[in-house]
Amino acid sequence: MNVHDSERLAGLLEQAGYLRAADQSGREADLVVFNTCAVRENADNRLYGNLSQLAPVKSARPGMQIAVGGCLAQKDQATVLQKAPWVDVVFGTHNLASLPVLLERARHNGQAQVEILEALANFPSDLPSRRDSAFSAWVSIAVGCDNSCTFCIVPSLRGKETDRRPGDVLAEIEALVAEGVTEITLLGQNVNSYGRSFGDPLAFGKLLRACGRVQGLDRVRFTSPHPRDFTDDVIAAMAETPNVCPQLHMPMQSGSDAVLKSMRRSYRQARYLDIIDRVRAVMPQAAITTDIIVGFPGETEQDFDQTLEAVRRARFASAFTFQYSPRPGTPAATMEHQIPKAVVQERYERLIELQDEISWQENKRLLGTEVQVLVSSAQGKKDAANLRMSGRARDGRLVHVGAGELPVAPGDLVHATVSHAAPHHLVADGGISAHHKWRGPSGQAAPAARPAAPLLSIGRRPS
Repeated sequence: MNVHDSERLAGLLEQAGYLRAADQSGREADLVVFNTCAVRENADNRLYGNLSQLAPVKSARPGMQIAVGGCLAQKDQATVLQKAPWVDVVFGTHNLASLPVLLERARHNGQAQVEILEALANFPSDLPSRRDSAFSAWVSIAVGCDNSCTFCIVPSLRGKETDRRPGDVLAEIEALVAEGVTEITLLGQNVNSYGRSFGDPLAFGKLLRACGRVQGLDRVRFTSPHPRDFTDDVIAAMAETPNVCPQLHMPMQSGSDAVLKSMRRSYRQARYLDIIDRVRAVMPQAAITTDIIVGFPGETEQDFDQTLEAVRRARFASAFTFQYSPRPGTPAATMEHQIPKAVVQERYERLIELQDEISWQENKRLLGTEVQVLVSSAQGKKDAANLRMSGRARDGRLVHVGAGELPVAPGDLVHATVSHAAPHHLVADGGISAHHKWRGPSGQAAPAARPAAPLLSIGRRPS
């Protein structure tokens, strides 16, 4: 979600006449923008550390501006200027489109500008974009979240869920495909509750099927669903729509029913594992990934053992694992029985060891099978020695492909046979059996800017 927002901010700034600085350290830039996250505590530390490093740079560069936006800005608001008074603009998650105006106002008035809206002003996807990829794009279908997980600060920063109309989503997808995009990822804090705001509980499955009818769209992904709202119609849509990838990222967070209840996750281990079984019944090849939090307040050794058991049964392709981080403003931050850091670290290491072994076993099952890879990088593993390119298989796994002397470029689709498996990647060095060039201009994957478009405002316009 933040990457998507950052691409929109870059598009807005380029539309306003800015050019991307050659030196991305910020030391030679006229403007540095921090788009922040607030899910974990290290985001705070990194922001204020980076701002401190830029203070002497700004002093030596008259006219240089610094802006701070995103979730941490929404959370801290005026605190940003108290800790870093050399910042020029602070803006929140709901008013990305205001950034160019706020920068100009700060420059004209000679003082910092803070604008934090409590309601969404523009869908991020309604704004111009400077994408990092010309062939792969994010498409936001909803913003905000109606859940109340006790560890999560996102609902208070992103607001209640607001859905885009299906016609608007599909119009954006069709426009992206016309520009050469072949892969889209549908974004939402909880994609499978999509449609709630306009009264259609089956809207997400219908949207997936509609994506399947877009000519030229090779791959459709989505993130992230919530187990509470995961229904059979979505599973059927995934299985029956050829361009929807056999990949599912579904956060589990814990395998303990007691911890899930304390997290206010509204499902239990049996329900979660049943969804996985139903997905694999119709898509045996699906790669399922997850999020897991270790050391949630009150988590006992027995609770943690239940998480390990759930991981063994689920056999995730990979997992994003996190040590619990108290976030001020969340119910979990004030819960009793906070777990000592040493205990959390030890459990975390055990979980990593187990998941790495499972990931490796699951990857080894793919040895000798053919995979289709969307090439995204010219720098693969040991590229100089093996002439490899890197990309993602349809199931989301990272694959390093031995391209040899073939003119393979980012954006191309290639077919190759897996020759080596590691816990976090596959290697296909046996040669390419099929090669489909990207249809974009010259087949070159350069950053692409969407044409300027009018802002489709759902709130007050920046002025």
